[in-house]
Amino acid sequence: MTGIPQRQSLAGQAVDVLRGLVLTGEIAPGARVNEVDLAQRMRISRGPLREAVRHLISEGLLVYEPHRGTRVRRADAQETRALFELRAALECAAAGLAATRRTDADLSRLRLVMHDTRLGFESDRRAAYHVDLAFHRAIVAAAASPLIADQVRLVQQQVILLRSRHAIDPGHERASMDDHDLLVAAIGARDSAEAARIMAVHLDRVRDQMLATLEEGQGGVG
Repeated sequence: MTGIPQRQSLAGQAVDVLRGLVLTGEIAPGARVNEVDLAQRMRISRGPLREAVRHLISEGLLVYEPHRGTRVRRADAQETRALFELRAALECAAAGLAATRRTDADLSRLRLVMHDTRLGFESDRRAAYHVDLAFHRAIVAAAASPLIADQVRLVQQQVILLRSRHAIDPGHERASMDDHDLLVAAIGARDSAEAARIMAVHLDRVRDQMLATLEEGQGGVG
C-alpha cells in the first residue's frame, strides 16, 4: 500500500484508504485495527488515522470494544436481519420514487448499468458485487432524494463488508440480474408500486441467502 499524497487532506484521505482496506476485506471482519502499523503503512502520524478510525466507527464499519480496541464489524444473523430491515425500507422507497421521478436520462443510465452488470458477471465474477452496487446506486440517483441517498450509502457499505467474506454464488447472481431487468421495466413504466414490490422481493432473496450462508458456518454473507 502506498502512502497518502501530501498535497491532499490527510484526515480525508486516511478515511478513504482505511475504508477501502475494510471493504475489500484486507482488514478482515473481526480483525483488530492496528493503528501503529497502519500509520506506518500510510506514512502519516497517528492523529489523522485516529480521526479516520472515529469516522468509520460513526459509519458502522468499525466498532470500539473496551479493553480490546477497535475491530472491523462482524455481523451475526440478528444484525444481518436488522440491516436488511433498514435497507429494504430505504431502497423500496427509492425504487418507488425512481419510477415517479426518473428522467429519460435516468432510464438510459439504468439500462446501461444493467447491461454492464451482465457483462461484468460473465467476464469477471469477482467484480459482480461492484456492478451490482452501481445498479442500486443508479436507482437511488433516479429517486432524486439526497437524504435517502446518504443513508443508503451507509447501509450499502455495511452490506459490502458482509459480502467481503462470502464466495460468489452464480445462481444467486443470475436471479439478482433478472430482478434488475424487472426493476428497470417497472421504473420505465413509471409503476412505483411494482418497482417497490420487486425491490422488496429482491432484497428478501439477498437477505435469505446471507442468512443461509451464516447458518452453514461459512463465515460470510451476500
